[in-house]
Amino acid sequence: MATLTVGEPQEMEVDRRGESEESGDDETKRKSLNGEVDPEQPASADKEESPVDMDTITLDPEEEDVDLVHCRIGKIEGLEVLKKAKTLSMRQNLIKKIENLESLVSLRELDLYDNQIRKLENLQTLTELEQLDVSFNILRKIEGLETLTRVKKLFLLHNKITCIANLDNLTNLEMLELGSNRIRVIENLDSLTSLDSLFLGTNKITQLQNLDALTNLTVLSIQSNRITKIEGLQNLVNLRELYLSHNGVEVIEGLENNKKLTTLDIAANRVKKIENISHLTELQEFWMNDNQIDNWADLDELKNAKGLVTVYLERNPLQKDPQYRRKIMLALPSVRQIDATFIRF
Repeated sequence: MATLTVGEPQEMEVDRRGESEESGDDETKRKSLNGEVDPEQPASADKEESPVDMDTITLDPEEEDVDLVHCRIGKIEGLEVLKKAKTLSMRQNLIKKIENLESLVSLRELDLYDNQIRKLENLQTLTELEQLDVSFNILRKIEGLETLTRVKKLFLLHNKITCIANLDNLTNLEMLELGSNRIRVIENLDSLTSLDSLFLGTNKITQLQNLDALTNLTVLSIQSNRITKIEGLQNLVNLRELYLSHNGVEVIEGLENNKKLTTLDIAANRVKKIENISHLTELQEFWMNDNQIDNWADLDELKNAKGLVTVYLERNPLQKDPQYRRKIMLALPSVRQIDATFIRF
């Protein structure tokens, strides 16, 4: 097993499931609900520290799961002995370039989270790769992935990517995480028909569009963008979780075909009325806090959802009612949690 130095663990900040939970470490755990980094939490790695040479690290040629986390590695080199490696984690280092991985042809998972990488390159021989994480780097483009046709999970969270492109060959992709980038348009996803989860939170997207081919999608997160209208979801008949919080949506609409939804998050928008969701009978979680709901009769829209267990309505005009919690319980008897508090019986 490779020798390494492990950083101190930090407590995970509670978040909703609007962002993928599989990618991320200390830095992701510092993210608040709207996708911004909490300045009061400590940063993970000190980028001013001096890198170490790979010569100082002992590698086991028999090891299949190689952990080189937070070792202050400055350059990828000397890994040729890892012929049997299936997973390689080099997160929280000081790596500036992806290189010298050509011989690791058996690799299934590669984790380069939290480094200083500027370009996706030199990955073409890793054709067995199924999971790639290059989150928290300095990437500006999606490129160099053409031969990685077996990849199922791709994490590019928190970079400087401006557009979705060059993913056509990744037809086996099931999870795509592009949150916290600089993307303005949803595009170039038509070939990703196996996609199950798409995360686009904290970008600059203004319109829900170009999603028609993603008929297998079950999770769509587009929190903290610039969306003003719910549209373009008519083909997503298998969608189960939709996260639209922290946008500029004014009307609940466009969900006619999304009858399998179990989680609907429209928190922190500009919605004045709960409407057009009475057909969502499988709904279990409904997040509508921080809007402008002022009519108790609106809750009738949720009565067909017999399995509804969680409702968030805090910081709406309704909350000013002294009987706020009691009225929700009477209108929606299946609910077991109102806002952050469980109901006591």
